[in-house]
Amino acid sequence: MTKPLLTETPETEPTGTEPNRPIRWGILATGGIAHAFTEDLVTNGHHVQAVGSRSPGAADAFAAEFGIPTAHASYEALVADTDVDVVYVATPHPFHAAAARLALNAGKHVLVEKAFTMNAREAREIVDLAARQNLLVMEAMWARFLPHMVRIREIVAAGTLGEVHTLIADHSQNLPSDPAHRLNALELGGGALLDLGVYPISFASSLFGSPTTILATATFKPTGADAHVATIFRYPSGAIASTLSVSDSVGPNTAVIIGTLGRIEIDAVWYAPTTFRVYAAGELVETFVTGELNGQGLYFEAREVEQLIRAGELSSTVMPAEESVAIMETLDAVRAQIGLRYPGE
Repeated sequence: MTKPLLTETPETEPTGTEPNRPIRWGILATGGIAHAFTEDLVTNGHHVQAVGSRSPGAADAFAAEFGIPTAHASYEALVADTDVDVVYVATPHPFHAAAARLALNAGKHVLVEKAFTMNAREAREIVDLAARQNLLVMEAMWARFLPHMVRIREIVAAGTLGEVHTLIADHSQNLPSDPAHRLNALELGGGALLDLGVYPISFASSLFGSPTTILATATFKPTGADAHVATIFRYPSGAIASTLSVSDSVGPNTAVIIGTLGRIEIDAVWYAPTTFRVYAAGELVETFVTGELNGQGLYFEAREVEQLIRAGELSSTVMPAEESVAIMETLDAVRAQIGLRYPGE
């Protein structure tokens, strides 16, 4: 499938923000995740200034739906908009790197949908470019910013579980089976790993860092896209993480963190707003229930981006840009083991 190339604009100075005006978002692409993210932004009072699409009609319709002031008929026009401070990249996976590069070279901060890129080489190029441009780049791993995940990090840091040594997590959905669908098309990065597996693998990274040993196995659809991917990771501390991603059926979608003194059982759906229980010495010591949210919870990552921009910070401590590179290195290693290659690699 041939797609128009994204062209780069010359490097410019970073976009600044005045203290008393809102951070202005530009939405690059108009698919399903762009709709969900923008709805959360608008509902929670964030300022969406512009949207860009390769289809003028799609940009106009998206702008009308959300009351966005400006609709651009190209990605190039969006990133050149002087009224935009930060660009949210919502393209299919193979175009993340090119779109992020386009925005960074235009002096815009960038939030890039997960998986961050197609591979670690692209991830490194984007993170290094952001550093040269003195701009923020962050992967949109929204689960890390949800209230229950914030509390889980606090519990782990407090030592309630003792030495954490095990994570077990799955992400399993019954996704469309149409061979022509993006999720089943290798040329669009389709398959279980990049769309689903990135969640539990990123979760493992947040707990343990990068694995020293990687074991992976998979089954495939007739299109060549991965349908099921199972992994076992071992870390320098001796910790082990077990993940499963499935694209053709629904599993429990739960997660368990186990330590020497206790465990956390996270209910379905563990990577979305949910509940969990903490056990220590065999006793239930805490039950966490996520309160009512004003939307899906995607706005928490937007808040993080805006706070970082206002503070002049170039990387999140919750979702560091360097960790996104390391996660892509892990995904590359998994793909090498299961024999998964994308066109053009």
